[in-house]
Amino acid sequence: MARNVLQSSLLGAGFSIIFQILCRILTFGINAYIVRNVGREVLGIMNVRLLLLESTLLFLSREAINRAALSANSQQREKCSWAQLINQMWLTVPICAALCVPCLYIWLHWLSAVDVPYSAQYEFACYAVALSCVLELVAESTVFVAQVFCFVKLKIVLNTLHILVRSAIFLWIVTGDRSAAINAFAIAQLSSALTIVLGQYGFFLFYINRFNDFKLRQQTRKTKTVQAPNSWERSLFDHMDDFPFTKLSQLLPGVLSCSGGEPWLNRELQTLTLSFVKQGVLKQILTEGEKYVMSVSPVLSFGEQATYDVVNNLGSMAARFIFRPIEDSAYFYFTQTIARDTRLSKQPQERVRQASSVLNNLLLGVSSIGLLAFTFGQSYSHTLLLLYGGEDFVAGGLPQRLLQWHCLAIYLLSVNGISEGYMFATNTSRDIDKYNYLMAIFSISFLVLSYILTGIFGPVGFIFANCINMLGRILYSTRYIWHQYQPLGLNPLQGLWPGKLFGGTLVLAGLACYWYRNAVFGTHMGIGLAAGVLCLVAWALAHRDLMLLGWKYGRRIKIE
Repeated sequence: MARNVLQSSLLGAGFSIIFQILCRILTFGINAYIVRNVGREVLGIMNVRLLLLESTLLFLSREAINRAALSANSQQREKCSWAQLINQMWLTVPICAALCVPCLYIWLHWLSAVDVPYSAQYEFACYAVALSCVLELVAESTVFVAQVFCFVKLKIVLNTLHILVRSAIFLWIVTGDRSAAINAFAIAQLSSALTIVLGQYGFFLFYINRFNDFKLRQQTRKTKTVQAPNSWERSLFDHMDDFPFTKLSQLLPGVLSCSGGEPWLNRELQTLTLSFVKQGVLKQILTEGEKYVMSVSPVLSFGEQATYDVVNNLGSMAARFIFRPIEDSAYFYFTQTIARDTRLSKQPQERVRQASSVLNNLLLGVSSIGLLAFTFGQSYSHTLLLLYGGEDFVAGGLPQRLLQWHCLAIYLLSVNGISEGYMFATNTSRDIDKYNYLMAIFSISFLVLSYILTGIFGPVGFIFANCINMLGRILYSTRYIWHQYQPLGLNPLQGLWPGKLFGGTLVLAGLACYWYRNAVFGTHMGIGLAAGVLCLVAWALAHRDLMLLGWKYGRRIKIE
């Protein structure tokens, strides 16, 4: 496979960041409209209860299967045929359908009841969300193929279309009838899932037909004079000699035949998948643990849940916009670069050094972003929340305290995402099984801490529990990285320290902003803008080599 995996990973991260920022702005705008016009209780039902159902179904159905399939990279493809990979991805559909039964029963009968005015809409929405998850996974095989063959722009375009369709349909219904907000949410979920399925299969129908025509013309050129492919065709079809599909139906299960009497599913891949399944359940608890606690135990009302969720979403903007796309692209890059079952000393040293350099730069970049968020979040949380939700929303000071503490979680989240992602991408099945036991301890302790600290500190206790949990996971994953690279004389963990110049500038900027936090709005914002620019300049001066590297790949993104 001649595709540049590193470049594709960087392109994917870059495009994801840009488009997700644009689309998430729309989502946050809709949430602000609901807070101001519909009510916090409705927002709590939709953003906590219903989105938790969607997250649970999709994560448990596809996360383990997708991660295991990505591990069958170009270095290991001879162990697992494309027919087996496609069959593997289609397992997500029956798994999701099976999970819908217990999850719907729990969401409808076990969790705290929804008030009568919204109970009928809530029941309909639960069924609609479950159906939308099954629909979305019908396209999972095409999503996997697009990821492996680096169709970066397809992913971004369809994700953007997914959000736009969902937002447009929701607003169209709600502006006509505010009391039907939950029904509007359910219909929008179904429509956006259908958009993903039609978009994915529509693209591959177009691509496979054009690729077959392209290959036919290339063969004809050897004997006859045929028009040479244009630049657009070359960008689509160059370095795609290993693309195995000649018709759309081969993306369906059982159509692409296994050669040499191979089994329908690969045994080694199933073993790795089972390891990720155990890990996935625990990771889901860690990721959405506070929502599970809120849903199972009546710690907070739906209105308070909505307040926490709004603040959590605002505080997680960096994770959604920046960290998650970087983590996904980094995981893909490391799975394609580092073999799981071979020591680094026995792998190609050029690849190992490149992986170490990439990991160092990733840790440096995300930790710097996390430090910026923590520094400025202490002085500008109240301003941001006031602009977002109005005076009534910030009354009492709870939203401000939540966001200020959440800024600490942002820093820990940035480091944990990259370090743990690298560990998952390079661990053997045995290592993953060992880590599962530790994840079980993390999960149980997180739930216990959430319940105890919430009783002591209120909603802020969720953030404290999350910070303690992430700190433990960071210590484990960084220890793994240090032991892996230490025999080679490499230390990618140096990226965790952004340098004295940047660190000192952050301290001064944070003190200045905090001193002027009660100044008039113009002065307050002006000081923050000047301090932010000063911090960015200090970072750029301290890391000129990384700036040059970013400029180089930025130009490639622009050209592409």
